[in-house]
Amino acid sequence: MVSAVFHSPLEAAAAPVRGATTPAPTSAAPAQAARPPREPLDWRTPLGRVLPPLAGMAMLVGVWALLTMNGGAFPTPAATFKAAVALFADPFYENGPNDQGIGWNILFSLQRVGLGFGLAALVGIPLGFVIGRFALLNRMVSPLISLLKPVSPLAWLPIGLLVFKSANPAAIWTIFICSIWPMVINTAVGVQRVPEDYLNVARVLKLSEWKIATRILLPSVMPYLLTGVRLSVGTAWLVIVAAEMLTGGVGIGFWVWDEWNNLNVAHIIIAIFVIGIVGLLLEWMLMAVARRFDYS
Repeated sequence: MVSAVFHSPLEAAAAPVRGATTPAPTSAAPAQAARPPREPLDWRTPLGRVLPPLAGMAMLVGVWALLTMNGGAFPTPAATFKAAVALFADPFYENGPNDQGIGWNILFSLQRVGLGFGLAALVGIPLGFVIGRFALLNRMVSPLISLLKPVSPLAWLPIGLLVFKSANPAAIWTIFICSIWPMVINTAVGVQRVPEDYLNVARVLKLSEWKIATRILLPSVMPYLLTGVRLSVGTAWLVIVAAEMLTGGVGIGFWVWDEWNNLNVAHIIIAIFVIGIVGLLLEWMLMAVARRFDYS
């Protein structure tokens, strides 16, 4: 006799169906959405580019303030800032040939740098092309460049005074002779690194030397050339300050030396910052030009 087993409706609902898969238990509370990890500061953003330089300047001023808090001959940052405000309130005053504002001194120094650097570019860049293009000239001129390049630029100043009999042309000559070497060397290296296939195509097409220089060499050499120009401008701006200290007249170097004779240390510190800022602006300008001609 078969006995029947009866289940209540609740037991039947709770009983698992044979062959069915039991679902995994779910949590009663919904899971919280995971928060994305915090991204570090993106240094490519304007804020990321500005914060590190500002932090560095603040650290410099803080150390300066700590070192001068007990007084002494060295001025504090506050005293230097006060002197800078008074100095730049009228940067273009004129009280005679040897008493002019800092603005005129900067402009006269930039004029000398522009003339000396321009003459160096007119001579150095073509000379670099010729040295890099022709192996015989390279072997002839390379020893001379290796001999003269390490000479201190100020060692050429007495030669300029002897030849030109005047301080201003002697300073321009010093700028010329110190800024020509980076342009010559970098241009020659760039010409030597032009792929030989380009020159072989030029020989097959029977291009003239002028077309080879303007159509093939110049675009390939441009990054090297601009690197030499940047190095030359930095060297020229560095040398003009020392040259003007020795030659006198009007210029930022002479102005620094004159302020030292007056024991005005605050103005000397201001001049150091001004020289650095002008050099930085010149480098930024040339970097922008280099990016304009970057074909990589």
